[in-house]
Amino acid sequence: MKEKNRKARDIPSRHILYAVVLLCAALIASTWLLGNTNPVTDRIADAIIPMQTGLNSLGGTIAAKLENLRTLWDAQEENQLLKEELAVLRSENSRLQEDHYELERLRTLLNLKDEYSQYTMTAARIIHKDSGNWYHSFLIDKGSADGIQVGCNVLAGGAEGGLVGIVTSVGENYARVRAIIDDTSNVGGTLLIDETGASCVISGDLKLMTEEEMLHLGYIDKEAVVEDGTKVLTSNLSSEYLPNILIGYATGVAVDSDNMQQSGYLIPAVKFDNLREVMVILDLKVTEKEE
Repeated sequence: MKEKNRKARDIPSRHILYAVVLLCAALIASTWLLGNTNPVTDRIADAIIPMQTGLNSLGGTIAAKLENLRTLWDAQEENQLLKEELAVLRSENSRLQEDHYELERLRTLLNLKDEYSQYTMTAARIIHKDSGNWYHSFLIDKGSADGIQVGCNVLAGGAEGGLVGIVTSVGENYARVRAIIDDTSNVGGTLLIDETGASCVISGDLKLMTEEEMLHLGYIDKEAVVEDGTKVLTSNLSSEYLPNILIGYATGVAVDSDNMQQSGYLIPAVKFDNLREVMVILDLKVTEKEE
């Protein structure tokens, strides 16, 4: 049995072609014969017509499936082209959005330049930050070649913009900035509660920033009335920071347990989780000792 199947599979394809040609010739002849009706042709017609009808139907079905297949191939090719175009458009849209956000950030920096027009400033990009979620210590892409020195105050934009930190080391084309949220940072401030204000100290605390997005605010006079939302600026008495730069807003100020002073918290004016560009004040704080 297996030998017979093998022999059947070994039939040359040209023999199959010959058989198909003969069948087609027979169908053509039958069509011609059907034009003359007689008992012989009638019998041939009875045998051939159903076969011809079936082959016609089969041919139509095959043609329809081939057309559907061609349409499917065309649709797949078009779909691939559309996917590629969509990827290009998404990339372009992403780039345009980033350009838009960068433009907005640069506008806020220009607003800072206008607000603190008494100082000479230069804009810089952040090129590296230390580990962690917060920009507590980072590098900028400008240095001594651009007039930056150790002690330069650094600002950033935002709703109102404000103090970021201070330059702690400088290279020719880069500088390191320590932010006010760093654990080692302490900034002398002034609470705007009356004409003279009240002094305070803002202490960096990364743990508190992570948990509450706030900093410690302390050493406030016991008699000072500090409401939530009171602005806190850099103090004239600070040895490192230029005066009257917005730091943030006081909240939760209350008398300490020793009943000697008040303390509370400060909400920074700058968002320290998403800094991209900063403005560096090239003027340094001049103290009486230096003078």
